Amino acid sequence: MEHTELSDGDGFLTEEDKEAIGRRIPVKEYAKGTVLLREGEVARESYFVLKGCVRCYYIIDGEERTTAFYTENESAAALSSYARQSPSTHFMQCVEDCTLSVLTHENEQALIKEFPGFAALCRSSMEVGFGRSQDELAVYITRSPEERYQHLQDTRPELLQRIPQYHLATYLGVKPESLSRIRKRLANR
Repeated sequence: MEHTELSDGDGFLTEEDKEAIGRRIPVKEYAKGTVLLREGEVARESYFVLKGCVRCYYIIDGEERTTAFYTENESAAALSSYARQSPSTHFMQCVEDCTLSVLTHENEQALIKEFPGFAALCRSSMEVGFGRSQDELAVYITRSPEERYQHLQDTRPELLQRIPQYHLATYLGVKPESLSRIRKRLANR
């Protein structure tokens, strides 16, 4: 297993704990297009993005609907499936070539038993991710597609360069041609 860095800004773990845990969480490379999880599969792994971008999406009436993008220094997990060890309702795919820390459910449970501070670190990470998801959902529900695009431009401008337009369109809840019109309108302002 390769070593991975653990960020612990809240002091849940000692330096020795972080090094020992990092050695037990492998780092893996995934090619662009790799599907990490399919609908109906049980999520046995959660990921921490070291390099690249992972997207979460659903297929509804034959069309993909992107709900999240996870980039460097973000956790990417099908939380409900992973925590309950139940079938996933969505897919996770690498949008770019990715370098990911891979934590299995079994390894997580063993690390929590051995390093009690690891549970607090995991909980803190989940709280940050959950808060971000709540904020993104609020933007999606309360704003127009154009306002959602502007929000994305303001908060995560790198995604506009990294993500194919058709994935961005499904994330914003519009068709690719509508996204083109939004971009053109905003460029003309």
